[in-house]
Amino acid sequence: MRVGGVTLRLLRPSAPDELIDEQVFEEDEFLPYWAELWPAATALAAALPERLDGVRVVELGCGLGLPSLVAAAHGAEVTALDWAAEAIELLGRNAERNGIDLEAAVHDWRDPLGQSFDLALAADVLYEQRNVEPVLERLHEVAPVALVGLAGRPYEGEFLRRAGKTEPVADRVVRLAFRP
Repeated sequence: MRVGGVTLRLLRPSAPDELIDEQVFEEDEFLPYWAELWPAATALAAALPERLDGVRVVELGCGLGLPSLVAAAHGAEVTALDWAAEAIELLGRNAERNGIDLEAAVHDWRDPLGQSFDLALAADVLYEQRNVEPVLERLHEVAPVALVGLAGRPYEGEFLRRAGKTEPVADRVVRLAFRP
């Protein structure tokens, strides 16, 4: 696939529905959202600047990590985070397969990160109401600017209202500035 001026060969789960684990769902309503290549991730990856040399980027809830891969290919120092270990493992394999250097780690966005970056990315992470507050907190905590890929989910309006000033960057992508 080609996105954001980068050609990538991606491995993806062939049947994401088969990854559903009823026991894990009962513990934390965990579903394998990470296993799908969502349109918001593609839109966010395509909207990234062509030059990100030396920019420290974090992607929250990276899933398959398309925005992370494109950002790293554009020169960014990328840390990709997801709470699904399988997502992080597959992203590592895809980065290696495409000759892209990035860091990928298991992390739940409900927990503080304790690091700061120049730019935060998040694509289609507002699929549940319970995600609105922690996503806003993490984005605000980790970077002065965030690019968020939207998917038309019901809780995005609340997120955007609470985020304050947003600026459209591309179709499905908004910029949030938390600090000058």
